[in-house]
Amino acid sequence: MTTSSGKRWGRFRYLAERLERRLIVPTPRLAAAAGLGALLVAAGYAAGAGAAALAAVNLALAAASVLDLSLLPRRGSIRVSRTLPGRADVGSPFEVKLTVTAPRALSSGLLLQAADDVPGTFRLHERQTLRTYWEGKETSLTYTAAGQERGTYAFRRIWIRFSGRLGLWSKQMNVRMEQSIRIYPDMSAVRGVLSAAQRDLILDGRRVYKRERTGSEFHAIREYTPDDDPRLINWRASARARSLMTNQFRPERGKVVTIMLDCGRRMGVELAGRTKLDAALEAALALAAVALKQGDKVALLAFSSRIKAYVPPGAGLAHLQTLTEAVFDLESEFVEASYLTALQHLMRVQSKRGLTLLFSDLDNAMFDEQLQPLLQRLRRQHHVLLLGLRDEVLYGWTVIGTAGRREAYVKSLAHKFALDRRELAARLAASGIEVVDVPVSELAWTAVNRYLAVKADDLV
Repeated sequence: MTTSSGKRWGRFRYLAERLERRLIVPTPRLAAAAGLGALLVAAGYAAGAGAAALAAVNLALAAASVLDLSLLPRRGSIRVSRTLPGRADVGSPFEVKLTVTAPRALSSGLLLQAADDVPGTFRLHERQTLRTYWEGKETSLTYTAAGQERGTYAFRRIWIRFSGRLGLWSKQMNVRMEQSIRIYPDMSAVRGVLSAAQRDLILDGRRVYKRERTGSEFHAIREYTPDDDPRLINWRASARARSLMTNQFRPERGKVVTIMLDCGRRMGVELAGRTKLDAALEAALALAAVALKQGDKVALLAFSSRIKAYVPPGAGLAHLQTLTEAVFDLESEFVEASYLTALQHLMRVQSKRGLTLLFSDLDNAMFDEQLQPLLQRLRRQHHVLLLGLRDEVLYGWTVIGTAGRREAYVKSLAHKFALDRRELAARLAASGIEVVDVPVSELAWTAVNRYLAVKADDLV
């Protein structure tokens, strides 16, 4: 009976790890010394004293190697640690610090090299090997990295090599150190919303919220201005103040805003350097920040062919962290999104009337015959807004020149797809479902503006 390859591989892997941790590595300086020794041996053979020259060179190299290794500290006495932030935004650089400590100050300096187990999707700002001259008891090496995709990533090992003054041999260490970092969506738009004044929200450098002029909830009494509606004059307050005073209203607070995120296969398509799901997620979190700041409750439902995440309605800016933690590592799945599953779940758990925003791809809606009847059922209970991402490359093909048959064919297909999307949007709008089809760069700005317009018009 033979041993299975899996079992044999486990043994070989253990041996490889032992060698990697305990290996003593020759350096280029030792190779140069050996080359110089070979020349001396060749000269000795030419002079008729080759055996003596060979013995002398080997003895000298052996003595120098023993002396070099004896001056190096023991591996077990060296401690290695890593300082890693717990979270970072996607694409935002962060620093990682490796600290190497000896039990006491080194009697002689060491050349230290290090390498970290950086996840493959991360981008390093400096590709060269980390290297420093180590004197004293402690030294550190710092490098900068940036996560390119959302999710939780593990840093598992640190590799260390150090050599002494002679520099003939290097000791190698492989230290297992499990640490993780969470890469969140780009939260710059959310931070801009949270830091902006209540009546002066700024998103992507543009003002998205003007002074409220309508609403059904009484807010305050202030002095009348010529632009105010005369029907809102408060005559009792005017009599007491002996000047015209007017009632000020604002949109009703405490409404439920439900954000639905399509995580089907079409949301994994890249537009403008990022996937549709990434853009939709960033816009959804910016919208949630605005809604929470306006005093509304926000719920979130992510789905593909199944329900991937559901966060019940919550109020207050602390709820934004709950939403972020629930969806920061969402990924699109290579399946068709099931609107039936998602909308049935929503109507089951959310009976109170509110605003429902569906971040999806209109291509899904064009080929899903069940979507429009489901949206009609949902509309009886909620105000529905469908937000789609427009492919600017496709729209660019609708205006290309037609120098030949190939260009004419591509242009006609692009027009066909564009007209199909417009027809779907018009059909849904005619049934009372608002549809917004915008480029990636305008999704967050448009979603927030549409939410504020719905609030100002008291549609929910």
